[in-house]
This record gives sequence, C-alpha cells and structure tokens, in this order.
Amino acid sequence: MEQTISNLQPLSLESAQPYLSVFIPARNEAGNIPPLMEKIARAFHDNALDGEVILVDDGSTDATWQEAVAASEKYPFLHLYRHRRSFGLTEAMRTGFRHARGGVIIFLPADLESDPEQDIPKLLAKLNEGYDVVAGWRQGRHDGKVFASQIYNGVSRALFGLQAHDMNWIKAFRREVLDDLHLRSDWHRFILHIAASKGYKIGETPVNFYPRQKGKSNYGFARIPISFLDVLVVKFLMTFSRKPMLFFGGLGGASILIALLIWAYLTILYFNTPGNMQQRPLFTFAGFIFVAGILLFIGGFLAELVASQADRLEEVERALREREEPSP
Repeated sequence: MEQTISNLQPLSLESAQPYLSVFIPARNEAGNIPPLMEKIARAFHDNALDGEVILVDDGSTDATWQEAVAASEKYPFLHLYRHRRSFGLTEAMRTGFRHARGGVIIFLPADLESDPEQDIPKLLAKLNEGYDVVAGWRQGRHDGKVFASQIYNGVSRALFGLQAHDMNWIKAFRREVLDDLHLRSDWHRFILHIAASKGYKIGETPVNFYPRQKGKSNYGFARIPISFLDVLVVKFLMTFSRKPMLFFGGLGGASILIALLIWAYLTILYFNTPGNMQQRPLFTFAGFIFVAGILLFIGGFLAELVASQADRLEEVERALREREEPSP
C-alpha cells in the first residue's frame, strides 16, 4: 500500500507528541479546504490546544490537493498525505491513523457539514467526562438519508447495545482505542460497534449539522444495503471470533441432535409398521444432517486453532507497541 501514497513533509516536525490529532479524509473537496483549515486554526487557538491536522487526499481529481498544499504553507500543524487514486474512506483512515501522533484523535469531514470551531471543544469536553469514544449526534439534519439512517442506527443499538443515536458521524477517541482498532474494508462505519464490543465506554454529544455548500457527497444510497450486511458480519465476528466453537459447535450439536431424533422416530415407526419403506428418504436426510453436524464440529476445532493464533499475534503486537513507547 505504501507505494500508492506520497507524503508531503510539514513545514515543522514537532518532537513532542501533540495532545490532539484531527484526522480529515478529503476527496474532491475543492473550495472547502481553505475555510476548513481556518476554522480548525481558530479552534486550536481559542481553546489553547496543542494539535496537528492529518489530511489524507483520497485520489481527488479536482483542486483539493493544490488547496491543501497551499494551506500547509500557512498552517505548520497541517500534515498532508495523498493516495494516487481513490481507495475509500477505510483506507484513508488507515493512512491517517498510522501517522496521527496525538493522545486524542478526532475524525472530521472535509465538507464543512461539521463546524470544527464548535465541535472540537464539544467532543473534547465530553471525552474528558471519562469516556473512551465520543460520537457527535447530528441536530437539524433534513436530507433524504435520515429515515434509512434511523433504521440502521436502531439495528445497531439493538445488536450491540449502543446508546448512541448517530453511528456514522464525527468522533473523538483516545489513543488506546485507536491502537485496538483493526479496520477491514468499509469498516469505518463500525468504529463505535467495535469499541463497544471491546468494552470501551461510549458517549455522545449533540452537534449542529450544516448543509454542504460546495461539492457533492461521495456517499449515496447504494451503500445502505451493504451497511446492513456489514453490521451483521461485524456482530458475528465480535461475538464468535474469540470463541468460534460456540457458533460451529452449537450448529453441529443441534444438527446431530435432530438427526438422532429422526432416527429414533424412524426406529419406533419401523417396529410398529414393519413393512413400511416409505420413510427411507427421511432416514437418508437424517444421515446428511448427522454428517453435517460432525463437519461443523471439525470446523469449530479448526476455527479455535485460528483464533488461538490470532490471540498470539495480538500479544506480539502489544509487546512491540510497549517496547516502542518511550519510558516515563
């Protein structure tokens, strides 16, 4: 992936770790970058924040990159990274998070539907109440995606026990949450879900929503059914990835039990009606179910082996991170 990214070094490289990293993905956001950076600069100044901005241009075809380069000459805290073509928001997050150095990370859009001057202090204030992740809850949103978003958010709350109302908007989270995130393709929508499943404390704060003034949204209605399927996948993985035998063994045990019950029924039926041969297809069907149950059990044991190796890899990653952290 590294060969697809070109780095523009910032004007000054701070040696100390900043308190805050603001991550901004941008694709075809020409016209929004200058006012966005001006608002972030004022938010940093007015709240006395030691921060940096990580902006990732995800293969823009307009003047987004040129505007970002010009802004970096004015704002030394702006660090720029660029994908040569669009890889999507999740990949932009991977790039941005990999370079973010702050103890707190805030995710903001580049389209100014969120106002950094208002939202950065709101998110930080809520985070300081003891939360690990804070989500912004859009107020005053009236676009055509509201109904579908309400259904999606309702399903997410039911499956994951989340109390947040807006899963896919601006967020602030602590460094340890970022280090514990492993994002697959299009999993940028599930940061709250994954964090909640790992036991992190989730909060939310109301924020104002502003209509886009320039450019157009990069996300349409086509992603809605994909999101519903993905949320089921995330729930499955969060529930069974540590103990896959609960899933495979449960299905296997149920299949074997059903097969045994069918055979018991056929045995009783055979002795009561000795000449009846019409139930033999059911006997064969029960055999298939029994074999399927055995195979599910075997699959469960293999999945347990894979899960144990994944646990070991996580332990290695954790040990490497601890070695890289500076000693106090």
